[in-house]
Amino acid sequence: MTMDLDQLCVDTIRTLSMDGDQKAKSGHPGLPLGMADAAYVLWNQFLQHNPADPAWPNRDRFVLSAGHGSMLLYSLLHLTGYDLALEDLQQFRQWGSRTPGHPEYGDTPGVETTTGPLGQGFSNGVGMALAEQLMAAHFNRPGFEIVNHHTYAIVSDGDLMEGISHEAASIAGHLGLGKLIYLYDDNHITIEGDTALTYSDETRGRFEAYGWHVLAVDGHDRTAVRQAIQQAQAVTDQPSLIICRTHIGYGSPNKQDTAKVHGEPLGVDEVRLTKEALGWPSDAQFLIPEEAQTQFRAAVDRGAESQGDWLALFARYEQTHPDLAAEWQRRMAGELPPDWEETLPQFGPEDGPIATRAASGKIMQALAPVLPELVGGSADLHPSTKTYLNDYPAVRKGEYAARNLHFGIREHAMAGILNGMALYGGLRPYGSTFLVFSDYMRPSIRLAALMGLPVIYVFTHDSIFVGEDGPTHQPVEHLASLRVIPGLIAIRPADAK
Repeated sequence: MTMDLDQLCVDTIRTLSMDGDQKAKSGHPGLPLGMADAAYVLWNQFLQHNPADPAWPNRDRFVLSAGHGSMLLYSLLHLTGYDLALEDLQQFRQWGSRTPGHPEYGDTPGVETTTGPLGQGFSNGVGMALAEQLMAAHFNRPGFEIVNHHTYAIVSDGDLMEGISHEAASIAGHLGLGKLIYLYDDNHITIEGDTALTYSDETRGRFEAYGWHVLAVDGHDRTAVRQAIQQAQAVTDQPSLIICRTHIGYGSPNKQDTAKVHGEPLGVDEVRLTKEALGWPSDAQFLIPEEAQTQFRAAVDRGAESQGDWLALFARYEQTHPDLAAEWQRRMAGELPPDWEETLPQFGPEDGPIATRAASGKIMQALAPVLPELVGGSADLHPSTKTYLNDYPAVRKGEYAARNLHFGIREHAMAGILNGMALYGGLRPYGSTFLVFSDYMRPSIRLAALMGLPVIYVFTHDSIFVGEDGPTHQPVEHLASLRVIPGLIAIRPADAK
């Protein structure tokens, strides 16, 4: 192989991905082959992370919203030195492996969120970027930027078609989340064929209308991708979408730019032909050239240095701002302050009749001062759900030292964003709406339960008195449907006490 080092690294990603899919006899090789150039640029030149400590708080977050292309992520994690062995890649999509068909939070070091249901990762990334702004506003002090990083994602045509992406993109632009940068794999292909079958959106105009900063590049031109990411990083008051025009299944002589390469392995013969077209040994499997390995593993030393600098900064922060440092450590550990429950109000006969949503509101007001991590809002219903924290401001563009979130009439995005906030750490996010509208949130609620995230949902208006609004607003099956979700604790208080 006589290719230059960057090309060698990119094609290492491509060949590992196609080998993983082929060995499993199932998978989605098209995205890894098409996005390998852009992903390599991001991970090799920009991503702030430490493979030795995937939970380092000030790491950049990377979300593969197009989770079907999981071999791309697994290849990058192994190559850059995470605790993911080559044998794990060879067990791709097998029962009990650490490399499931779609990325699963908690199963694989370095996987930030469970993705696969399209659009969910898009909204999770918005939640992570929002959490970064909230935590920075609360904890950072002059000379002590202990929270300062970006959230990146790779999103697909399918992600952008899903309704949740429209909702989440709208609120991300409205809030000016400038640390949010998405790479859009614009390959024009879905399972059924060309996206022209169903999709004629003017994507650039759509996102610009949402308030995003939009760039368009050849996704295989690594210099152009690098320059686009640099430009996106320089924009501080808008999220950025980098439209990467790519060829799905790049390098495959017979399947590039076809639906065939989206959701099934290339096949033994086509794998051989693709490797030959890439200038790769055609019979080698799971080959990692030594030069490529060295290039990728430099991430270990870079990560250790970056985290070391941050730890030194935090040590000085701890001396200068000991109370804030102690709160940071408690919150990032997911611990509640001691004796927090002593602040709970008591209810007795002297209080008279009180609706449970009103009692809930009183409890939240009492808890807010002792639980600074309690942050959330409603889908345009806080006067009814009683979930607004009265003594605190609301988040607005450029104003993130706040506790209340106005999600607008975007129930699904609210739930996906809450998941991203919970995954970020240091926050106990909540969201509220009427119980009947839990239908609009269910996919994200299910994923929160699957990941074991401490998200709180406050659903109100579960009463026969809702009947005056008619059957559209009267929950009948909703409580039962929530109770059957594994891992979701559904509590229906009988009264204020």
